[in-house]
Amino acid sequence: MIGLTAGELTSVALIGAHCDDIAIGAGATLIELTRQYPDIVVNALVLTGSGTDREIEEKNAFASLCGKAEVRLTVADLPDGQLPRHWGEVKRHIAGFRSSCEPDLVIGPQRNDSHQDHRLIAELIPTEFRDHLTLGYEIVKWESDLPRATVYSPVTATTAIRKAEVLHDCYRSQLDRDWFDHETFLGLMRLRGVQCHSRYAEAFVVEKSVLRLGRPSSSLTKAG
Repeated sequence: MIGLTAGELTSVALIGAHCDDIAIGAGATLIELTRQYPDIVVNALVLTGSGTDREIEEKNAFASLCGKAEVRLTVADLPDGQLPRHWGEVKRHIAGFRSSCEPDLVIGPQRNDSHQDHRLIAELIPTEFRDHLTLGYEIVKWESDLPRATVYSPVTATTAIRKAEVLHDCYRSQLDRDWFDHETFLGLMRLRGVQCHSRYAEAFVVEKSVLRLGRPSSSLTKAG
């Protein structure tokens, strides 16, 4: 297995349909990113939850995950579970988000997610972020839709446990869901760790990338 690096990162863009999607799909990677690059700017767009307790949960989670990094979080007020019916508004929000930042890395849902809100966002991200390394995260749920991962982000045990703690502590509104617990999140990260020779990891899907060969390291860039 050949390791690839994304180079120096100064800005990252993260997109989610719902408050907690980003933390579930990429929370551990976000912890590691902001630890490795404390000056990185974290740009985030969530399409639903504005003006509710869910928005407060999301802000608290980002504060816990991102350390001292600058966080620019926008939570919109589109209806949960109905984003395909509001295609134009979703497109407008993502286009506005794109114009507000110039990220080195984009992280959002993966295209084969069974949830219609997640899937729509995954389809629209490449239409706005056309020349970016884009990672599609996975969200464990009742549907058997976990993807065949193509990129792994190894994380330490401390980071994996911290992610599970943040999800539990910050998203109290979700604790009545039978899958929303430490065992689920640590179990999936442990499985992904097995697949990349690490104790824990998060896994992503990359649909397209350009491999530039060179020394001292190889770099994976420009994924749509």
